[in-house]
Amino acid sequence: MTQRQISLPAKLINGGIAGVVGVTCVFPIDLAKTRLQNQRQGHRVYKGMMDCLVQTVRSEGYFGMYRGAAVNLTLVTPEKAIKLAANDFFRHQLAQDGKRLPVIKEMLAGCGAGMCQVIVTTPMEMLKIQLQDAGRLAAQQQKPGRMSPTKVAATSSMLSRSYNSGAAVSAPRAVSATQIARELLHTQGIQGLYRGLGATLMRDVPFSVVYFPLFANLNNLGKRGPESSAPLYWAFLSGCAAGSTAAVAVNPCDVVKTRLQCLNKGSNEETYKGVLDCVNKIMHKEGPSALLKGAGCRALVIAPLFGIAQVMYFVGVGEYIMDKSPLSLLLA
Repeated sequence: MTQRQISLPAKLINGGIAGVVGVTCVFPIDLAKTRLQNQRQGHRVYKGMMDCLVQTVRSEGYFGMYRGAAVNLTLVTPEKAIKLAANDFFRHQLAQDGKRLPVIKEMLAGCGAGMCQVIVTTPMEMLKIQLQDAGRLAAQQQKPGRMSPTKVAATSSMLSRSYNSGAAVSAPRAVSATQIARELLHTQGIQGLYRGLGATLMRDVPFSVVYFPLFANLNNLGKRGPESSAPLYWAFLSGCAAGSTAAVAVNPCDVVKTRLQCLNKGSNEETYKGVLDCVNKIMHKEGPSALLKGAGCRALVIAPLFGIAQVMYFVGVGEYIMDKSPLSLLLA
């Protein structure tokens, strides 16, 4: 089986389109995941995913489910593009004479992809989490009943000087992702946007190591011959199965990452000094089951996200655009 040439610009386009489409479809579930993971024992606001979404719509309106979506949609294009294109690139480099890669090399390619993507993933999720978790903090601080969107938005502020200490904010004001990023850069420098980098690597590298080889092997099962490709529906199902499996496998790392990146704390919510401190406190105060919080939501987010991504890759929208674009002459 001959190895096809890798067109990096086309792969970046495919990854970007897949990321935007996927995020638009599953973002409300991702918001529920973040809020459920940040709940502490004794401070439960939501009973589960559906209860979280229902309460969000009631208190914040329909668009409350898309709180933080703007920053995610802006940065998911380079994030997914880098992840998927890097995996293709490393697979291409590790391939020999077009032969099928052994599992160990597939895992190495996935590892490389996971390490590359955190350049964008860490600041993207850092900003997204602050906006997503605002409604949970508002619900925790308010009596039962409908809250105005203004009050909900106000709780997303963490622009006081409690950034470094992680203390709860006493005088919040409404902010946007741009304001959060500007203030973090001003007070902490570039490392402020990369808070939780270690935990992000702990999540994304193992995820890619599990996902990409599993997808490749599941997708190969749908091929009718050595020279044929699997049907698109099979690629979608393979992406869903591999994505949900990898998502659940690394969910404890995702819980730790979410807790570390959440700057604004509710009443009586502890702060963490690092990954080990976070794991120790979660295990001691909430038990091992807390590390699986939001696992169902995460699986529901990742499954269609990567199913859609793989379909976009195999459809070849990026290749079509590049073939029709004048840039293709310059990049040829």
